[in-house]
Amino acid sequence: MILFDILSREKLKRFFLILRQEGLRPAMKTGWRYVSARLRGNGLTSIHRAGQAGAGGPMMVWLELAEQKAFHVSEPPALVMKRRKVAMIGDLNLPQCRKYRVEQLDELWRLKDVGYDFAHYEDIPRAMALMQDATHVMFYRLANLPVTSTLAYEARRLRLPILYDLDDPLFSVSAYGTYQNMKALPAWRKAHFMQEAPRYLDVMNGADMISVSTPGMVAHTQLYTNRPVHMRRNFADQVSLQAGQRAMAQVQKDASSAFRVAFASGSQGHEVDFAEVQEDIIAFLDAGQDRELVILGHFDKKLLPDALRARVKTHPFSTYETYLETLASTDVAVMPLADDLFNRCKSGVRVIDAASVGVPSLVGTVSDMTALVMDGQTGHVLPAGASWRTALEDMAQDRRRTQAMGQAARKTLEKEWSARLEQPVMDPEITRWVCS
Repeated sequence: MILFDILSREKLKRFFLILRQEGLRPAMKTGWRYVSARLRGNGLTSIHRAGQAGAGGPMMVWLELAEQKAFHVSEPPALVMKRRKVAMIGDLNLPQCRKYRVEQLDELWRLKDVGYDFAHYEDIPRAMALMQDATHVMFYRLANLPVTSTLAYEARRLRLPILYDLDDPLFSVSAYGTYQNMKALPAWRKAHFMQEAPRYLDVMNGADMISVSTPGMVAHTQLYTNRPVHMRRNFADQVSLQAGQRAMAQVQKDASSAFRVAFASGSQGHEVDFAEVQEDIIAFLDAGQDRELVILGHFDKKLLPDALRARVKTHPFSTYETYLETLASTDVAVMPLADDLFNRCKSGVRVIDAASVGVPSLVGTVSDMTALVMDGQTGHVLPAGASWRTALEDMAQDRRRTQAMGQAARKTLEKEWSARLEQPVMDPEITRWVCS
């Protein structure tokens, strides 16, 4: 029984998600921790318990309600409750996704005095409990599994409107089929994600409304659904701004120190994105002795050319605070992306990270990062064919101006990209959906 649970579709899906986003070592560490707990008799999930005879679970509650002729709710909670409350149920396994799409929503909804709480979709008791006094429910990054069908069934029993939220085109075979980052990964990984895509679409099309993270995601999502699709961008919450302030306080930049260029890779496969500019980076580093390339996060150095491999300083992700401190020690962050459907849906999270620690960004035109960078003021937006080396040379030659760009990026982040219930962060239609 334990072996069947460990090798279940839900657990394998979770393992592969962590493998893609965090790398092999964190995935193996998480997997071994879970297996060890199970072998000790701990770590039984609510899904496993609910599926056992006599264990109860929602089915027993539903049966009792049905027998007492109390199964159906007479009126939607939004009609009888004065205060709105949103229950968020999502896949909380990935730290960045959890931060930007789940946790920071609390700060947004407090602006409208809307109650908010969240649960991991595998925590059935908590997820079911949250829905009992909610007026609306949000599903984040959920695929069609027995457990998600159960959650959706309870939401409909309670007559709760459902919003489905997503920040990557996980539902899209066309996006995964042309995603160039997959070239850096084993072929089976691409096949796996493509096979899973219809499962995400199933849950998405079962919702009343859809929210996504970028204009590119809006346009692509509309190809797959007739549901209304609205945008809620990632933003800089107070936790991010305060963490950035602390990181800046830990760093003392000196005009005589090396000019440091940062490249942050939040998940596996971004070696393909870096390859877009690596020749320009090599030329820039070759032009001066006081220049460094700093790579943060997941990166296979074996994919770098020999001329660059020995000169790179790598910093694997550990904690968010450590990541920001390392980023704050650099002078500029470069964010190239290969031009494909998947990357056109990408958000400006890395720009937010850099701006939070006063570092300007150098971005291309593929993703929504362009919306967060004011060209020449908080960084540079480089069109296709432009020289990244030239832009870096200009910034290295005038470090005082580069530092001023970083300071402007931080101020702009606080002023334009902090919590707000209107554009550019959130489509007001989402607020109306909850509050009307």
